[in-house]
Amino acid sequence: MATKRVHFIVRGRVQGVFFRAATQREARRLGITGWVKNRLDGCVEVLAEGEEDAIKELTSWANHGPSAARVDNVEIRWRGYTGEYPEFAIVE
Repeated sequence: MATKRVHFIVRGRVQGVFFRAATQREARRLGITGWVKNRLDGCVEVLAEGEEDAIKELTSWANHGPSAARVDNVEIRWRGYTGEYPEFAIVE
């Protein structure tokens, strides 16, 4: 299976609803590395690397997020895999 890298922006009511913590938990469950952070514009930004199927599962999950979230849109951009992240972290 191919390793992939994806960068995505999640828009909606996604801050203050534990979206970052839930994303981290989901990414770690799937064996994905990278990071998640809140943006000043109210969105959540994610950079994730891992097996293609796991990445697709994470992006699919991001379309609804945790139960308190309301996801309006997920903007996804595929990138070249680098392997630079040892784990999946929440970035402040």
